[in-house]
Amino acid sequence: MARMPRLAVAGQPHLVVQRTGASRSAFVDDVDRRAYLASLRELALGGTVAIHAWALLDDAVLLLATPHRGADLGRFMQRLNRRYVPAFHRRHGGSGALWAGRFQAAALEPERYLRSGIVLVEQAPVRAGVAATAVEWPWSSAGHHVGRGALAWLTEHEAWWGLGNTPFEREARHEVELQRMLADAQVAELLGAARGGWPLGSARFLASAAAQAGDRPAQARPRGRPRRAPGGG
Repeated sequence: MARMPRLAVAGQPHLVVQRTGASRSAFVDDVDRRAYLASLRELALGGTVAIHAWALLDDAVLLLATPHRGADLGRFMQRLNRRYVPAFHRRHGGSGALWAGRFQAAALEPERYLRSGIVLVEQAPVRAGVAATAVEWPWSSAGHHVGRGALAWLTEHEAWWGLGNTPFEREARHEVELQRMLADAQVAELLGAARGGWPLGSARFLASAAAQAGDRPAQARPRGRPRRAPGGG
């Protein structure tokens, strides 16, 4: 069965998740992490995809990213991996695919999901058990968002400004939000949407996403057999 094409919505933030295969590391050491970030930074400065948040785990990468055009997201990730994966194999030996299949992505309505999406990404090291708090992990955008080191190549989305009127207010409030772990239901909703490629948002947002989806469905179909209409045979 042919796999369903990815739905990327122009001008909207997307939660992007890419994982390795079973028990395989994408980053053996900090040299690998710096190499990946160098490519991420260079491509982000290219202007086709804005990066709002990121986190590197040993076996996964999580991003919050807005493509200028829908097709830009796939091209961006393809270019990023074409730079990183061959360099990884040259350093450590090996060949072939590093990641377990294609990346996962879900468009998020920013007014409803941007801030929880950033928190999800930056709390990923805590959920993975590699850091006690989000701000302790050096390989994420958490430090940038709490004022512990600015990254000029990150783009702040308009929905971010709702955290406060000044940078200090936004940083302080975000640090408090990072200390409060997202509920399991929120994590499941966001990661489940990325896994299935389904946008998250209001009916109006979903309708807008559907308009860009073409023949691809923009919402998951209900499970089970369709209900029989009253009076049907």
